[in-house]
Amino acid sequence: MRIISYALVAAAAFASPAVAQGGDADRNGSAEIIRGDYVAAEQTLVDQRRLFPDHADLTLNLAAVYQHAGRVSEARTLYRDVLRRPDEEVNLANQRTFSAHQLATIALERLERSQITAR
Repeated sequence: MRIISYALVAAAAFASPAVAQGGDADRNGSAEIIRGDYVAAEQTLVDQRRLFPDHADLTLNLAAVYQHAGRVSEARTLYRDVLRRPDEEVNLANQRTFSAHQLATIALERLERSQITAR
């Protein structure tokens, strides 16, 4: 089971992109995201996804980086990629359990709402 925590302060659950923290946090970009170093996080995540393309935590984290950077189309593509793959259970920092599919679905819905509001 992978552990997820929030990269940004959130007023409510899922108010900001969830950041996956696996056993090796310095290889899945979560440490960089938490520090706000999104450039380094992106590089780490792109490199790690080449090695481990099926790891949902890497895909969710890269999508969160893209979403933070306003690269909505790329974030959307990655969230959809998570939904096409087998689901994984994740444990949030608040000890709640969700699935990678749930997190990706919520993120996609939030992206759609923000796009509608921006129009």
